[in-house]
Amino acid sequence: MKKLRILLPDAVSGIIRTLQKAGYEAWAVGGCVRDSVLGRTPDDWDITTSATPGQVKALFARTVDTGIRHGTVTVWMGRTGYEVTTYRIDGIYEDGRHPKEVTFTASLKEDLKRRDFTINAMAYNEESGLVDLFGGIEDIRKKMLCCVGDPRERFSEDALRMMRAVRFSAQLDYAIAPETKQAIKSLSHTLDKISAERIQAEFSKLLVSGHPERIRVCYETGLTRVFFPEFDRMMETGQNNPHHLYSVGEHTIRALSRIPNDRVLRLAVLLHDAGKPQTLSRDANGIDHFHGHAAVSAKIAETFLRRLKYDNDTIRKVVRLVRAHDVRIEPGTKNMRRALNRLGADLFPGLFALKEADLRAQSDYKRKEKEEQLSRMRADYEKVMACGDCFCLKDLAVSGADLIALGFRPGKEMGEILQALLEQVLEDPARNTREELLKTALQISPFSVT
Repeated sequence: MKKLRILLPDAVSGIIRTLQKAGYEAWAVGGCVRDSVLGRTPDDWDITTSATPGQVKALFARTVDTGIRHGTVTVWMGRTGYEVTTYRIDGIYEDGRHPKEVTFTASLKEDLKRRDFTINAMAYNEESGLVDLFGGIEDIRKKMLCCVGDPRERFSEDALRMMRAVRFSAQLDYAIAPETKQAIKSLSHTLDKISAERIQAEFSKLLVSGHPERIRVCYETGLTRVFFPEFDRMMETGQNNPHHLYSVGEHTIRALSRIPNDRVLRLAVLLHDAGKPQTLSRDANGIDHFHGHAAVSAKIAETFLRRLKYDNDTIRKVVRLVRAHDVRIEPGTKNMRRALNRLGADLFPGLFALKEADLRAQSDYKRKEKEEQLSRMRADYEKVMACGDCFCLKDLAVSGADLIALGFRPGKEMGEILQALLEQVLEDPARNTREELLKTALQISPFSVT
């Protein structure tokens, strides 16, 4: 036991004291203790106890049986629920995900032994202080991620723990202990037993961590081969081209570290070149080209995101960015208005971030020229947006209702007239007045008036 003081929330302290007064042991346990030791504010607080679920329920007025089979009861204090779980020993894991059965125990040590990593196997209460039976504090000091006991056993119990290892490494900037990393390599194929939703949750946390480049560990250990084989192809596809220094995958990893911490942006940069392995061609001079890779990358992005069960809004946003990431917009506000009409104004802030990250992960070849092009593009965008120029039908000074009032017949031809009016306004925003547009509409198709 180590003398270390953690400030427990009043509700957590109250639950623990209530259990202790009734003659049971009780501790804050796991990630909340780890985060408190690290000086972070825990997202939630878990409590472990020697009391059985029935005994816990008898002590508190409001409880919910959230995982009663595995010993977990949620105790409600005000509007917040706290999971209280009985000390337990897990039985045999037959599917690499769940124990066939659990046995309740009176031993805190037995309960902590079944946990994944030493930094997550610490317990604390105000009466006894910190319990650290497996060297969690020392591993925090060394910034090292180690399994509790034999890593092969821990990963055989729940294969998702391998993804959690990489995720914690990325979030905390910890090295993965050699024996732990070797166990992941040996057992990476068992990740196929884990649902797409659970993999996605860990993978997303990795991507939005402070070190998304740790996706390289997923590749080195064979995890991507299971859930993201497209990335393996990217890592193994070179780019013999003056614009690049690295393989497609290494370029992607470097770009990941250069884009703002936003899930959609990081997914977009991760997938922006996924189509390059399929589109690789080599010219007579031995130079690699990837013609049409953006469109292929967009298809791969959608396939991958659907496979990992991302929500439709995320898929739509990422695919749009990937498809547009290589688009070139010639200088000038007129060209920018047309691009805004074609791509959608909402795309551009993310598109600029993606283009900049992509550029910063390339070679120095024509870098200054590329930076100037991107700067001009941004300036044109900002000017168009500041002027309030029209670049879509909804911003036209007239609508279909205006044309109907003038005597035009509803239908396909009216849509074509509105599109023609928009084309003229894209050329010259000053023409976006009701009087001018109605006059032009009559000139375009005077015979459509009833």
